[in-house]
Amino acid sequence: MCKGLAALPHTCLERAKEIKTKLGTLLQKPDSTIDFIIPYPEKPEKPPKAQKPSPEEALQWRDSLEKLLQNPYGLASFRSFLRSEFSEENAEFWVACEDYKKTKSPVKMAEKAKKIYEEFIQTEAPKEVNIDHFTKAVTMKNLVEPSPTTFDMAQKRIFALMEKDSLPRFLRSEFYHELIK
Repeated sequence: MCKGLAALPHTCLERAKEIKTKLGTLLQKPDSTIDFIIPYPEKPEKPPKAQKPSPEEALQWRDSLEKLLQNPYGLASFRSFLRSEFSEENAEFWVACEDYKKTKSPVKMAEKAKKIYEEFIQTEAPKEVNIDHFTKAVTMKNLVEPSPTTFDMAQKRIFALMEKDSLPRFLRSEFYHELIK
């Protein structure tokens, strides 16, 4: 059992932070009271232009998070699943980093870097991702002179976290089982 802040095990602190983030999300976005009763749909949202993969293609996602994230329908399904678990910030961060790396203009790159930092990296960010202090420090140092590799270390950490944690839950979910039928 957790006793006093100083004695809190690392996992208790992480759980408390996760609960705080989820509550913050609920408090920020309530359009109606129905949002509190049914926050997200049971089935994945169908992306407007993405073609549904064949069951064989969807089965390949078991072996590769990269293949899942590169498939527009797979990414949309995965994000819907994460949203249903109140943990979509990792996929959103990964997508933001992919978009950032495609930026050519140094001015736009600096703007996007600042936005990504404020939204996902800084302490108490609205969608703060769970990265270690060393990775955060390296990322902050990289922000002094933004380049296409500014967020690489953080993005790799989040990818590994999704691969180890989120992907197995997604593969066991109804979201995924609907795709492989």
